[in-house]
Amino acid sequence: MAAVLEAELRAEMRLRPPLKWAGGKRWLVPHLRKLWHGHEHRRLVEPMCGGLAVTLGLLPKRALLNDINPHAINFYRRLKRGLIITLPMSNDADMYYRHRERFNDLIASGKSKSAEAAALFYYLNRTDYNGLCRFNSEGFFNVPFGRYKRINYTTDFRAYRTLFARWEFRAGDFESLALKPGDFVYADPPYDVEFTKYAKEDFRWDDQVRLAEWLARHPGPVVLSNQATDRIISLYGELGFVVTVLNAPRLINCTGDRTPAQEVLATRNL
Repeated sequence: MAAVLEAELRAEMRLRPPLKWAGGKRWLVPHLRKLWHGHEHRRLVEPMCGGLAVTLGLLPKRALLNDINPHAINFYRRLKRGLIITLPMSNDADMYYRHRERFNDLIASGKSKSAEAAALFYYLNRTDYNGLCRFNSEGFFNVPFGRYKRINYTTDFRAYRTLFARWEFRAGDFESLALKPGDFVYADPPYDVEFTKYAKEDFRWDDQVRLAEWLARHPGPVVLSNQATDRIISLYGELGFVVTVLNAPRLINCTGDRTPAQEVLATRNL
């Protein structure tokens, strides 16, 4: 039995985020591990879990993972049940737009929580332009076909089932989460930039303020990452957070600029 558990743990340690995610925080995980050390007994809460890079990097025993994007959460819930994808997947523009149309048809017909919708969401995420996840005001996926020379698709996600069994997935606004006083909260909201339409729901400056004030009310450990704009630094500093500025990789930029971006890491109650 011990050997089986050890083998499962080794397999979990190799699991990578199953989705591409603009602004993913895999690069930040080494910094977060230092903050997480000593708190491993706590439940990790991510109110904007996105591509799961942080949770898969920290591997908490218990986690509450939420996102405003219900399609990502449906995909994770299906992985929790051992998703196997049988639909055809290839790096082909005609197939991409057929699958995108089918995905939007499922949304329109109220079938967005199905296994088919989860499979289509994965395919679109792997194949679309820059791994973007963008929806119009009616809630339909509208990212164009990507420009990849080669794509490796996964069809069998049963390896995630054991690990995900310990984690709870929810879809909704961050304020709908029932936090426990001892929860360790890590929040990674959309960047404080002009474009904020990554979901049907927008995330504007008043939402940035609402999130900061919600985090400041939590009595347990809190960590926040965001772009290091002057008003983000000021907002969290005024709320009593310890604010650090880090160099972050510039992963997506239309000009090809790869100079480091400035990222805020704000902490409280650590």
